[in-house]
Formats: sequence, structure tokens, C-alpha cells
Amino acid sequence: MLSALKFAKALPASTFARSTAQRAYSAAATGEALKKTVLHDYHVENGGKMVPFAGWSMPVQYSNLGVGASHNWTRSNASVFDVSHMLATRITGKDRVKFYESITVADIENLPVGSSTLSVFTNENGGIIDDTIICKHQDSLYVVSNAGCADKDLAHIRPLLKAFQNKGGDVDLKIIEDHQLIAIQGPKAAAVIEELVGKSLQDFRFMDGRFMTIKGIECHVARSGYTGEDGFEISVPNSDAVEFTKLLIADPRVELAGLGARDSLRLEAGLCLYGNDLDETTTPIEAGLTWTIGKRRRAEGGFLGAEKIQDQLKNGVTRRRIGLVVQGAPAREGAPIYANGELVGKVTSGCPSPSTKKNVAMGYVKNGVHKSGTELEVEVRGRKQKAVVTKMPFVPAGYHKV
Repeated sequence: MLSALKFAKALPASTFARSTAQRAYSAAATGEALKKTVLHDYHVENGGKMVPFAGWSMPVQYSNLGVGASHNWTRSNASVFDVSHMLATRITGKDRVKFYESITVADIENLPVGSSTLSVFTNENGGIIDDTIICKHQDSLYVVSNAGCADKDLAHIRPLLKAFQNKGGDVDLKIIEDHQLIAIQGPKAAAVIEELVGKSLQDFRFMDGRFMTIKGIECHVARSGYTGEDGFEISVPNSDAVEFTKLLIADPRVELAGLGARDSLRLEAGLCLYGNDLDETTTPIEAGLTWTIGKRRRAEGGFLGAEKIQDQLKNGVTRRRIGLVVQGAPAREGAPIYANGELVGKVTSGCPSPSTKKNVAMGYVKNGVHKSGTELEVEVRGRKQKAVVTKMPFVPAGYHKV
């Protein structure tokens, strides 16, 4: 049996990056000039292969490590990802929690100060406009959502914000443009940051957020990420972004990583990619994200699409998100899924898994054929291949537990 590294090297980088790259190039189809993060030139200088992604020029991989090797390095060491293209906002005002609870399913009222939660913006039909991370601080909410949905999110939020303000609501939204967002992910990430701050981070829980000073640089640090590993997403001033990244990369346990590795890492972790696994026709119940809706919110509602979601909570759904292990060629986005010859769904994400040395996928199937162990078929290039419904994540999560 091939080792994980040999498995990764046995496949071309495009095998891992195809889904990301397809979405990247389609995102740039408008012909508009690509935006650049502060780290853009640093990526190029360090062998970054730049591609259009969600209107930005972003590294898909680096010359020193292929996508598969970068994936495996992250699973065993630590990697730095530039995620400065994400939409970061700061929400202030005494009614900030009330407003954000009206546009997301999160129970922010009962979220402890210094903690974060994954949530979703919903539409009137309960569909997911975008997924987002909300971090609650004493005087504000720090919110990060997807770069590819930035314009859509703001177009959705701003009229609702204006209407809320016109009714006397005290809330304000500011886009954070003077900071960059840098993620360090992997089992050795904490040791790297601990060395820089000179103290233990054992009490820093997964999904908590803090303001910290790292080597003289004022940062917002969240213990979170998009790889299934322990790690941090660190917001640093634009003027310090390059030097801060150099501090991280100077550690021999750390390498730069791009969009290609990020995509295969998040799929192994069972994490959704908006536009593939989530969209405005999909509710959080169908997506297996019921856990993002707090008990109080399930009972009280008060967010867009609450009636639809409450009905699904009570009466069930007709389709569900599942994980698959696929025999044969990798199953990609759009591949049909069959049960006993009947079309029952489609794949939304898929790739070879360097960690398990199997082909993994995510998709939606009709209720009743969603249980773990169910044998299905996936059509790839006109041929049906065996697939088994498999519980996600495909690899054990490495999140830090106190």
C-alpha cells in the first residue's frame, strides 16, 4: 500500500485543485481586475502559482511542494494560508446581537464573550445565503464570511441593517480593510505560536477569540480554521502582514500552503464549501448543520426562513448531505448518485484523499438512503462506480480540547 505522501505524489496537482480552480476561473469570468492581498508579491516571490479566485489573485500551490505534499505537511506539521480575501466585518452598537440574530440562526445572546460560533445567513425560504463565523467580544461582534459571497452578503445585509436602524436600532457595520487574515493550521501550529508569544496556550479553547500581542504586533487571534486540524486565524494590521508571515515561515515546522491543499483538507474534514455544498436552495437542516441553530432559536425563530426551518425540524427533510467513499476514479461535483438504479442525488465535492488514500466525496441524496454503510453508485465519465455512505469527517478532527 502506498504511503500518504507517495499517494499524493502519484497524482498530478490538478487532481486535487480541479474543483477549486474551476470555481476560481469562473469567478474571474467577468473580466474585472483581480484584487490582491497585501501578501500577493510575497506569494509570487516564494513560488506561489497564482490563480483567480472569487475575484482575487490567490496562490493555489507553491513550487517547493505539490498540492498533495502540502496537504500531508499540514496534517503532520503546520502550514500558513493567506485568507485575507475573506470578508471581515466588525459589528457595534447596543443592539448588535438583536440585529445579527435576526439575519442568522446563531444564539449569540447565550454565546460567551470571547467565543465564536459557525452560523449561516438565511433567506425567506430558509436557504443558506452564506456561512459565517461570529466571534463575540465585550463591545462588538467580529464576523468573517466567504470572499466569493462578499458582494451578495453585503447586498443582503445592508437593506436589513438600514431598516433596523430606521426603527431605532442601535447597530453599525464596518468592513475591516486595514487588516489581513493569516491562518496557521496543523498539529504543530500551537507550538509555533506559543514560542512566539512566550507562554502556553493550553487554556485557549477551540473557537475562542482573543486580542493578543505577538512579537510586538497587535493581533486578533481565533483558534479555528478550515482544515480539521488545530490552528489559528490571525488578523494583523496591513503594515505588519508580510513581516508576521515571515516570522511564521522562519520556523522549520511551517510551510506556505495554497487553495489546492485547503480544498482537500476541508473535504477530508467534512467541511462545506459554499457554492458547492451549500447554496440558497439548501437549508441548514438538509446540510446537516442543525447544530448551528441553538435550542432557543429553534423554539423562538425570529430569523429569515424560520417557519420553513422549524417545519423541517418537526417533520424532517426530503434530502440530506452525506459523505461517500468512492471506488474507481474520483467523483467530482455534479456526478449523479444512484440507489438500485434510481437517481437519488448528486455529488457536490470530491477528490482523492491523501490522508486515507481513498477517493472521498460529499453530496446530497434523498432521505432514506443517507445512513452510514448504505451502498450506492456514482456515475463518473459515463460509468457507474460503487460508493458507500461514510460518516464524516473522513479523518479524525485535531481540534484543541481543554
